[in-house]
Amino acid sequence: MSSNFNIEEELKKLPGRPGVYIMHDENDAIIYVGKAISLKNRVRQYFQSSRSKGAKIERMVTQICRFEYIVTDSELEALVLECNLIKEHRPKYNTMLKDDKTYPFIKVTMGEDYPRVLFSRTMKKDKSRYFGPYTSAGAVKDTIDLIRKLYQLRSCHRSLPKEIGNDRPCLNYHIKQCQAPCQGYISKEEYRVSVAGALDFLNGNYSPVLKMLEEKMLAASENMEFEDAAVFRDLLGSVKQVAQKQKITSGDGEDKDVLALAADGTDAVVQVFFIRGGRLIGRDHFYLKIGLYDKKATILNSFMKQFYAGTPYIPKELMLEIEVEDQALLEQWLTERKGQKVYIRVPKKGTKEKLVELARQNAVIVLNQDRERIKREEGRTIGAVKEIADLLGMERIHRVEAYDISNISGFESVGSMIVYEKGKPKRSDYRKFKIKYVQGPNDYASLEEVLTRRFSHGLEEQKELEEKGLDQELGSFSSFPDLIMMDGGKGQVNSALQVLNTLGVDIPVCGMVKDDYHRTRGLYYQNVELPIDEHSEGFKLITRIQDEAHRFAIEYHRSLRSKGQVHSILDDIEGIGPARRKALMRTFKSLEAIRSASLEQLANAPSMNTASAGKVFSFFHPGGEPQGNFAEKSE
Repeated sequence: MSSNFNIEEELKKLPGRPGVYIMHDENDAIIYVGKAISLKNRVRQYFQSSRSKGAKIERMVTQICRFEYIVTDSELEALVLECNLIKEHRPKYNTMLKDDKTYPFIKVTMGEDYPRVLFSRTMKKDKSRYFGPYTSAGAVKDTIDLIRKLYQLRSCHRSLPKEIGNDRPCLNYHIKQCQAPCQGYISKEEYRVSVAGALDFLNGNYSPVLKMLEEKMLAASENMEFEDAAVFRDLLGSVKQVAQKQKITSGDGEDKDVLALAADGTDAVVQVFFIRGGRLIGRDHFYLKIGLYDKKATILNSFMKQFYAGTPYIPKELMLEIEVEDQALLEQWLTERKGQKVYIRVPKKGTKEKLVELARQNAVIVLNQDRERIKREEGRTIGAVKEIADLLGMERIHRVEAYDISNISGFESVGSMIVYEKGKPKRSDYRKFKIKYVQGPNDYASLEEVLTRRFSHGLEEQKELEEKGLDQELGSFSSFPDLIMMDGGKGQVNSALQVLNTLGVDIPVCGMVKDDYHRTRGLYYQNVELPIDEHSEGFKLITRIQDEAHRFAIEYHRSLRSKGQVHSILDDIEGIGPARRKALMRTFKSLEAIRSASLEQLANAPSMNTASAGKVFSFFHPGGEPQGNFAEKSE
């Protein structure tokens, strides 16, 4: 368990509010995402020994090294955020939630001259306005019915104004639930006023409607019109349920970052919500040391310059809680960095304003409850990266890539590429390579193949994206690292540099050197081995990166073996059939012993002769001359 995260202490800090909790294992991978009406009550249940949790959850709990959470304003928001995060991260233990269940939306067809209010299960990039998603389809339908009754909006499929006057008005006109635009009984301008009222209601201004329904319900009850009172009561309940408006999903499908700040004395936390494709898929928070009298606008301005100077991806829109200094200049700078227009906005009402407020609430919680842990975490990640940059004499390091090779006696070699950004693993950018062109156990050649394929592909992707005018972040290989770390010393580093020089790529490369006991001892950089304090956070980060690269390569290799794709290296020797393979393994016990055997020893093994022994010897010693004289052994 991470020494920087004390589960018992963190459980005491949990708020009694709705939200989503995220469980991480020792490798910081997300293994479970859940929602709760009360985070305090729900998360504590996992760690109570008296509760029966089932075998699956018991296994999961043993793997939890830390958890985090995002507070929401309602259980509904928690539910949809949970769904978004599961689809994004595919946690190991969320088997019951790995579906593509859809939630209903209310759709207002603003692209039409006479808009309609409709029920929809999908959200498209069109001119329509979408509200939701919601968990109750019945409540959505009731609300649509209510809106039609209140604002008398049409529900037909007629093409207006093209078909005005082509047919008689429908029943809805006669029961006063439509103003019959199909007959020209209401002008386009008057109809749009009713549509604006419906949009105002859907945007959250339902107090007048709730008040009106409640008054009608009470009036009907007093007049002993109980059936009418029941109708108003049911509609009132439906509106209240829909009033839990969803901020977690955006209808425009755009990429946004939502930034909010909480400050106390000389400590501050900036919370960043990442919205991609219209869905909130994650968040991060950043601890800052500030001056006692620094203004929020100044702090946010400084943070944005530092954060977006280092991040490889800039979204189309940034939403802030307050205007910052030099906002127009910041927009211009971000636009130049992205290559297309970037907007900085401060929403004042509606869904966007409530989403910014939600980010601010999370920032306050982090600052009040987690400031000491965040400081330690910053030391483990960003602070550790800065230590490494200082050691190597580099100005800054944002992205690090590390590589490793795994094989069994040279057969079915595989390569791993892992990525760390700001001192944290970025698992979405990890890549696996099955070695295609190198025969036998040659780690140097295998590393050269992996690096050649990775950066050749990256250069091609960069060129394609540049020709299309797209951001490099859209490619899987187009983002290049600030530093490459090889699992090894001088040989591995020189192999990497040779590949990069051939491709014309200028990236610093260092080697993670181990001692005789296979423990990390320092970095090999620019032909010098640099010692590093083994108690420092930089050293611990190097060790984590090295272990992670090795783990990822081993897991890939293991998965290939489990699928039956890895067989004995002896299978690749021409003329050596099953009987001779078995005889060699029975005689020499291991592939290493076969590799080390002389030609005479191979020929004397059961089922072998001079010709077959020569093939085996030549396979393991290409270009080598057999030593010793011996008579050919008969079959």
